Amino acid sequence: MNEEQVEVVLVEDNPDDARLTIRALKKQNIANNLVHLKDGEEALDFFFATGPFAGRNTNNMPRVVLLDLKMPKINGIEVLAKLKANEKTRSIPVVVLTSSAEDPDIEKCYALGANSYIVKPVNFDDFMKAVSEMGMYWVLLNKRV
Repeated sequence: MNEEQVEVVLVEDNPDDARLTIRALKKQNIANNLVHLKDGEEALDFFFATGPFAGRNTNNMPRVVLLDLKMPKINGIEVLAKLKANEKTRSIPVVVLTSSAEDPDIEKCYALGANSYIVKPVNFDDFMKAVSEMGMYWVLLNKRV
């Protein structure tokens, strides 16, 4: 794994959605330092330097996490809860990028500390635009401590 500064971590189990998200970010030149993790378990291993990511420099945290909710093994809500409960990862902005428009999911994510909740548009052009604009804001415009 490249030890350059990670800018975006995409946690997405659907390969088509992952491909589209990465494509939209690349169009804006903000996917150069992107890490794609395929489920919640892999995400937690990455953030807490366990499993296949043991020994990873945990000072190298992303500018933003794009997090799907509906995933196998460990779902996105559990990942969000663990990230926001840990002092080392609490301040990382987490954008929930999911197909779930269910109010209980939205309420739970904000209660756990999600920074944004975006329902994936079904239309290709709308999806590309939403991801591009979201990426521009969180990677280029948003200032972090």
